[in-house]
Amino acid sequence: MEQAQERAPKSGVNGAARPPDRTGTTSGIALELLVHGVGGASPEKMLNDPRTVRVTGDDTAAVFRRVADADAEDRPVDPDGAPVREAYVWCNLTSGNGTRALWLLLLPFMVVNLAHWMRPAARDRPGKVRLYGLLVRLAGLTLTVLLVAAACEVALDLTAWQCAGTRACAEAHSWLGFISPTESDGGWWSEPGRRLALAAVVPAALTGLLWFLSRRTWSAYESQKPLTHAPDPADENIRTALGRPGFWYGRRLVARLRAAHTAAGLLTVTAALGSAAARHDRAPGGPETLAALARLLDVALIAGAAAVVWVVCRRGRSERRLDQELDARLVRVLPGAALVLLLLTAVYAGWSRPGWRATGRLPGDTVFGTIALLQGLLVLGLAVVAHFLYRAHPDPRAAMRGLAGPAVATLACALGGVMSGGVSQRVADWLDGTGGTIAGPPVLLTWQASVIPAVLLVVLGLVGWLARRTLQLRRGELDAVERDYADGSGEPLDDARTRRIASTRAMAALTDRGPRILGITSAVTLLLGAAALAGAQGTGDTPSGASHGAYAIVEGAAGTAQALGSWLIGFGFLLFVTWGRRAYKDPAARRTIGILWDVGTFWPRAAHPFAPPCYAERAVPDLTWRMATWTEATGGRLVISGHSQGSVLAAAAAWQLKPSVRKRVALLTYGSPLERLYGRWFPAHFGPAALASLHHDVACWRNLYRLTDPIGGPVHLPGDCGPEVDRPPLKDPLAYGRTKEHPLPAPILGHSDYQADPAFAEEREELLTRLRPREGLPGPRPGAQGSSGRSSG
Repeated sequence: MEQAQERAPKSGVNGAARPPDRTGTTSGIALELLVHGVGGASPEKMLNDPRTVRVTGDDTAAVFRRVADADAEDRPVDPDGAPVREAYVWCNLTSGNGTRALWLLLLPFMVVNLAHWMRPAARDRPGKVRLYGLLVRLAGLTLTVLLVAAACEVALDLTAWQCAGTRACAEAHSWLGFISPTESDGGWWSEPGRRLALAAVVPAALTGLLWFLSRRTWSAYESQKPLTHAPDPADENIRTALGRPGFWYGRRLVARLRAAHTAAGLLTVTAALGSAAARHDRAPGGPETLAALARLLDVALIAGAAAVVWVVCRRGRSERRLDQELDARLVRVLPGAALVLLLLTAVYAGWSRPGWRATGRLPGDTVFGTIALLQGLLVLGLAVVAHFLYRAHPDPRAAMRGLAGPAVATLACALGGVMSGGVSQRVADWLDGTGGTIAGPPVLLTWQASVIPAVLLVVLGLVGWLARRTLQLRRGELDAVERDYADGSGEPLDDARTRRIASTRAMAALTDRGPRILGITSAVTLLLGAAALAGAQGTGDTPSGASHGAYAIVEGAAGTAQALGSWLIGFGFLLFVTWGRRAYKDPAARRTIGILWDVGTFWPRAAHPFAPPCYAERAVPDLTWRMATWTEATGGRLVISGHSQGSVLAAAAAWQLKPSVRKRVALLTYGSPLERLYGRWFPAHFGPAALASLHHDVACWRNLYRLTDPIGGPVHLPGDCGPEVDRPPLKDPLAYGRTKEHPLPAPILGHSDYQADPAFAEEREELLTRLRPREGLPGPRPGAQGSSGRSSG
């Protein structure tokens, strides 16, 4: 990237190219602003030139040009009308850093945040929309409590309470010797309450780490101020919230949710720490003073929990205006008060209690059972609200008839349970060694493990169905491929080549089967989770008793399912950890994880503050500022050209422009998931009405796609750039066999290299032609700032 770090000549502030000092002389200049997709791309590859220069931006995200085009605004306009090409490189916002792979461990938080944005499109239903958002935020809060409760289970229950309190287990782990009681009087830390207080440092530190990561990314992402403009009546035509002034500025909400979730995590640790001591003190013959203190701490704990729930319920997103306020007192006081209560509880638990011995396990079954029940009720309530929203304005293209959000929320809760149970099961197996020394994790986690094999059987069945469907689609595509590439000579085509093209098309079509896969998986997960909860409640502390009185073969099958599920649940979590560590050293793994990151973190953090940060809250303002300032300074023609996820960023940036600027911008999308994925899964924001408004507001729009592309597809909108916005599907490969133009076999490109197709240049030229200024249009203001180099963003 040495070439990419060169600076343009005649530079201005911060190395940016100097704006031209003239009026109206550059109105004929044209600019193509390229935006890459997921996985990232270098400016050299995007611009097809080894020598590039950064004209604006920083090491995180920047706009690049070829060195030869650095002073394009100061030269005569190209008589052929060829555009100046710029590349917006945003990959360092996401997958550029190997440490970002660790965010995969917080995957449930990211998934529940996606559920917030998957609500059905609804007009004139503000109450139900607010209720939908509230239920998702509460589901996100339960995931935070679940994660911290799992950390408490590992540190407090399995380690400090069970293993350190059992001689055989403590002797097998010498590092627990200083907190383990001996035959004579143990050390100062050997009392159960003090062991628990020391172990509470682990979940408290985890909560602090989550707060720190959220606070740091909040400063870098949510605090990027977007471009604003005066209210315009034309803005009322935008049928999506993505065009609202405050959509990409979630600073206030994320700060509030961060305070609430941090306090919730600390209060969870407080409850786990104080419950064991309180149970001992309230027993017959327990100390009255400590029992009274336990009651006071319980009252404070309940008040803190009520305050957390109130903060989460009180306020959602503020999008209709740029909300620059910050609830500073709340953000500071709520986590601070929870931390003080935790410290007081640690002092209370650490008070000397002669004769207190650790037996059995801490009351984790009640905690995990309550969380599972609450999550199930929230998901069902979310499904009811989503159903009523969908019925108000049905959209046949919406995934799962508007129930995609509840289904994704179900998977988020299931992922949280799998990861929590996986950690607990693996740590218990590691501490227990040969078995029989400690009681182990709560029964509910064992029952949850027992349903994992059943879920995997369903998934395998779906995979088999997809394979069968792929074969059927391939048979249908064989004739289509032969028709598309028939040359009229009557010579037979190559069967192997035909099958390869047909197979690629069939595999690409499987993307449209995603809603059915998600619906079946989430429904089965919900039903089996309910069965596990009922089974755990019915068997108490003896999971094997679930089949008491049944035939021996049924008992054996149940035990086998529990053992296999326990192993699988732990293996899955270890796979996550291993994959995250691999991303530090393996660029290929980092790119794969980066793609997951790019797709999953486009949306702002509206439901969970500990989810990975939203890169679009930096990228969209960057693109908006660049387009607005360049068109204002030069009066030139601008085509924003987006590939894959870049097309989504381009559309979001176009919605943020003021109407007069949108009318001077053309949109070229290729390999775009705007309708195929975003329109189906996020109908409230990318549904038919939203895309139609975008088509109406920009000067013109063309979309390119291939039948071999598993991500991109048509947008299904009529347009004024020809008969439709969509060009007919591009041929892939460009040539079936060897031709004069393609003497070597042409590759099947699928989702990549759209610019290699001659249709790309044709459509770009057509868009530029339609953007030519008409006689009588005013030129740019004298001395206008923000041309080719400097962007205020």
